[in-house]
Amino acid sequence: MSDLTTAIIGILIPLAGTTAGAAAVLFMKHDISDALQKILLGFAAGVMIAASVFSLLLPAIEMAEEAGATPWLSAALGFLAGVFFLLGLDALIPHLHITASVPEGPRVGLGRSLMLIFAVTLHNIPEGMAVGVVFAAALSGEGAVTMAAAFTLAVGIAIQNFPEGAVISMPLKASGLSRAKAFSYGFLSGVVEPLGALATIFLTSLITPVLPFILSFAAGAMIYVVVEELIPDAQSGAHSNAATIGVAIGFALMMTLDVALG
Repeated sequence: MSDLTTAIIGILIPLAGTTAGAAAVLFMKHDISDALQKILLGFAAGVMIAASVFSLLLPAIEMAEEAGATPWLSAALGFLAGVFFLLGLDALIPHLHITASVPEGPRVGLGRSLMLIFAVTLHNIPEGMAVGVVFAAALSGEGAVTMAAAFTLAVGIAIQNFPEGAVISMPLKASGLSRAKAFSYGFLSGVVEPLGALATIFLTSLITPVLPFILSFAAGAMIYVVVEELIPDAQSGAHSNAATIGVAIGFALMMTLDVALG
């Protein structure tokens, strides 16, 4: 199997996680409890924080150092650029977080279900970028990111996408959609990840020298989602301790996967 084929399979793994999670709406009779939802949101946050550090920022710094550049400069600039990129999308795209009652972004006449889907799609963009850029780095042969490390990140994102898919589809059903529609929207919200990954791989193949910047950019975008969306949603109301436990478990799992398998 060629590296390119391996990369294509790898970028589809997170979508498989989202699809499996969204399929829970077809079998579960009751909505997810508030405590469990908080744990799952925290878990997703922990995975994304660890992935940003161990799979993106540290390899970016190592690649810049090997290239003879100032190690921290491209990492810091890329990280900040990723944060402000998501900040811009957050302001331009109308969306509604799962635990919120007031939508964010431009005022438009969209329904609650569609606004929830936009929120999840916005959330999934940096995950797709992260998976794409690590596979691009592995394909480039720079050495800081191996194909095994890229696959590890894809598996880690897929693991957190599984409960995330359920957290997406179940509230959509509760909002009045049929089970089939709730599953379909949950699945479609995850399609942005492989599309984003493919676009990132294509872009990075054209400008390989800025790989450290793009790795850091993806890390910044992911941290923005964690700080802006996941942690506030997980910590609002009751059961905040459950969310904290979820963060710890997610971070430890992703760190272990990256260090042991990457």
